[in-house]
Amino acid sequence: MTADPLTDAERDDLADTLRALEQTLQAHVQDDGRASVVDLDQAAVGRVSRVDALQAQQMAQAEQRRAETRLLQVRRALASLADDTYGDCRRCEEPIGYKRLAARPETPFCVACARALGA
Repeated sequence: MTADPLTDAERDDLADTLRALEQTLQAHVQDDGRASVVDLDQAAVGRVSRVDALQAQQMAQAEQRRAETRLLQVRRALASLADDTYGDCRRCEEPIGYKRLAARPETPFCVACARALGA
């Protein structure tokens, strides 16, 4: 089932959402303090605490990578707004439904294509 193309009001609403999301993600990406280097001196920090700190560091680094990837996707979506291709699936070129874009405004694929791609 093909979705309806976005209305001007929907497009404007999603553009505002994308710009706000870009600012939020940019601030998160710039906050590199959470992925700080762990002190490897076992005399200064107990073994269990060190393992916990390493795990926390790895989780923070993974979160940082996810934020960077999403920021890139948001910027691509903003660029597609400028060239009037926003809201069209990059794979099948059919309109992506407003509900899907409202939930994930940077998505480049409709539901059917995302499923087919395993995304």
